[in-house]
Amino acid sequence: MWITATCFLEFHVQVATPFLFMLRPRSGWQQWVGREEYILSPSVPAVEFADPFGNLCQRLIAPPGRFTVHTAVDIQCAEASDAAPGAPFVEVHLLPEETLPFLLPSRFCESDRFTRMAASIVNGEAPGYDQCTAIVNYIRQTTRYAPGSGQDIVSACEVNQRSEAVCRDLAHLGIACCRALSIPARMVVGYLENLQPMDLHAWFEAYVGGRWYTFDPTRADLQGARVAIAYGRDAADVAIYTQFGDPVELLSMKVTVDRMEKPG
Repeated sequence: MWITATCFLEFHVQVATPFLFMLRPRSGWQQWVGREEYILSPSVPAVEFADPFGNLCQRLIAPPGRFTVHTAVDIQCAEASDAAPGAPFVEVHLLPEETLPFLLPSRFCESDRFTRMAASIVNGEAPGYDQCTAIVNYIRQTTRYAPGSGQDIVSACEVNQRSEAVCRDLAHLGIACCRALSIPARMVVGYLENLQPMDLHAWFEAYVGGRWYTFDPTRADLQGARVAIAYGRDAADVAIYTQFGDPVELLSMKVTVDRMEKPG
């Protein structure tokens, strides 16, 4: 299926301010970019580079005053994410090298502190995909998804002490528990069809059965088209924008995700 997704950001900038943006999805085996727009107003020079995780990053200096970023993409993707109950655990010595950084504790995913808890959650489950599912079920049963409830980034240890959290923080907890079981897990930020309220969304992927699979503690199932924009160890790696210097006010942000007819 094809969807069209847009993101609009409006800032009030006091002084010329360096920015890094991460707003362009890449084509890959799970999604194919057919058309895209990236409009800066006022227009300023920008340089694009790929970060260590392969994310496309745009570097620029925003001038003082009103500054906007509008992106739009027509992209082909699946109507639902793949599921693979029973997909096996991959022994660490057999993991692809590119998955190894996602085994280690990170700033917001303190997996070294979840060894006992993770083992308790997955007790009796077959190693691999079924363990990841048990972790998601645990999070859904113990922590309520509350979109818009917090702006500050919360680590896995912190969210484990709370009764509600946003998608990003629930993903942190899932990632930490997976890594505690030696299952590579990474953060994903992107678009999700039919999300309410509509916004950019965060979930996690775990490497089992020889590939990455999607897991989302905010949803009861894996229905709905997803477009991945950025991958990383945790939220510190996947911020859609980072500004440096004096604080900049985000005046507005609007995200849309809609189905469309096949192009051409």
